[in-house]
Amino acid sequence: MARPRPELFDKKKIVAENRRARFEYFLEDVFEAGIALQGTEVKSLRFGEGNIAESYAEVKGNQVWLVNSNIPEFSHGNRYNHEPKRPRKLLLHEREIARMHGAVERKGMTLVPLSVYFNSRGKAKVELALAKGKKTHDKRDTIKERDWKRDQQRIMKAHR
Repeated sequence: MARPRPELFDKKKIVAENRRARFEYFLEDVFEAGIALQGTEVKSLRFGEGNIAESYAEVKGNQVWLVNSNIPEFSHGNRYNHEPKRPRKLLLHEREIARMHGAVERKGMTLVPLSVYFNSRGKAKVELALAKGKKTHDKRDTIKERDWKRDQQRIMKAHR
């Protein structure tokens, strides 16, 4: 019997977050993936540097790659410094990769990174979501709903 996965992942230190993804996409399934990093990349992430705003993930063969994520060069790195925008391999189970591959190929979904963080054991992880793009009218509905919730909070606060 398979071990149940936790609903929320144990995020100890969030390094980079893609806040725009929740506005631009309908998020279906969320996965936690490890990242294959070089030494200076880990050091840069520990200093809180990194950006995943324009990045995405793609399935190539039997592997998943994080593309266009920016981890700037380590300030104290020497000639062994890493390339800032290189594709990085994501570490997932075969079953998860097959599921992602099927969803991307058949359903036309995208793999969107939501955040990069360090878990309680100190390992760098990526929160990855299978997502479907929103149309303009869906985005307008999201804005209306967000504004209405903000107004509700103001009204509730005023009546206390």
